[in-house]
Amino acid sequence: MAKTASTIDWRDERYVVPDRPAIPFFPGDGIGPEVMAATLPVLDAAVQRAYGGTRAIDWFEVPAAGRAVAAGLDLLPARTLDTIRDHRIAIKGPTMTPVGSGHRSINVALRQALDLYANVRPVRYFPGVTAPVVNPAALDVVIFRENTEDVYAGIEYANGSDHARHLAGLLRDWGARIPDDAGLGIKVISRLKSRRLVRAAVRHALDKGIRRVTLVHKGNIMKATEGAFAAWGYEVVRQEFAGRAVPAGDLPHGTPPPDDVVVVDDRIADAMFQDLLLAPQRFGVLATTNLNGDYLSDAAAAQVGGLGVAPGANLGDGVAVFEPTHGTAPDIAGQGLANPGSMILTGALMLEVMGWTEAGTRVMDAFAATLRDGRMTRDLAAGRPGITVLTTGEFGQAVARRIG
Repeated sequence: MAKTASTIDWRDERYVVPDRPAIPFFPGDGIGPEVMAATLPVLDAAVQRAYGGTRAIDWFEVPAAGRAVAAGLDLLPARTLDTIRDHRIAIKGPTMTPVGSGHRSINVALRQALDLYANVRPVRYFPGVTAPVVNPAALDVVIFRENTEDVYAGIEYANGSDHARHLAGLLRDWGARIPDDAGLGIKVISRLKSRRLVRAAVRHALDKGIRRVTLVHKGNIMKATEGAFAAWGYEVVRQEFAGRAVPAGDLPHGTPPPDDVVVVDDRIADAMFQDLLLAPQRFGVLATTNLNGDYLSDAAAAQVGGLGVAPGANLGDGVAVFEPTHGTAPDIAGQGLANPGSMILTGALMLEVMGWTEAGTRVMDAFAATLRDGRMTRDLAAGRPGITVLTTGEFGQAVARRIG
């Protein structure tokens, strides 16, 4: 008798997943429906092979983005948020927010409404993919980017507005030099949110046996915000991870740390970009503020071949939404040209977070094997000889057939 689908629970800071969880999804806009359609069968195949039919996922679509608007609903309906809260884990395709319009970004709204405070992006190289650096395989990092404040706080005022004039006047009273034609934005970095982001990054390193966490910031210039992020990060390491993690500066000079201890250091953001190019093998987990993490994650993905081979997750305490790192690419939507790789790898990351590691590993291995076979979508093939160019759907089918 088939098991009835039920919801995922959260206990002792871990997901408790039934054998047949009900998981909501929404395809998104542009190429979203295509990459989602290519992905779900891959995940189903991996779960089937890993657990011999004793586990399965019941997928169900919830309204959001363009499909919701077409049905006369909001871009992100309240009932969709409630459903994700109730079911705890969801997966989505890329969504579009018109630049300069009054519409709020669905991604930002999701992250703030559900308090998905950690944007997590693992970046590694898959053999067979063309990359712009000499040794792309040297890069294997996981970026933890704070997901709710900094530029995502959204506190800004257009030049010429009453709010901008009032705020500029207040700042001038405090000695700041503000041009009359300036737009103003406020950078928000808090102790609570900095600490919990670093806490999540260190826990991940401990869980995965990664021995280095690097705090990335611009504290040499912005000491009260970016600098405070690093200081609060070290604070949580000393207070909560004694004996398991240690700030690099607390180690006696010339003394190597124990093999089972995570070393936490920090880098200025601009130096971090250079370090990722020149010595990527030195880094394991990067923990950083929102804007720095946005730049770093895309730059790191470029080193290994682009956003099409980089997954993404938005994690909170007891709720998570998984999404690919690329955009909606409306210019190629509906043509079978989209690369579903980021979406497929995002699904693998979801399975791992659920604790279904065996299935997640199968997805990753099948994806890598498909690329090694020389079977790729147009963007990765790039006119290379000996490559079989596949459509979006064909690539998904090829990965599903490779599930071991």
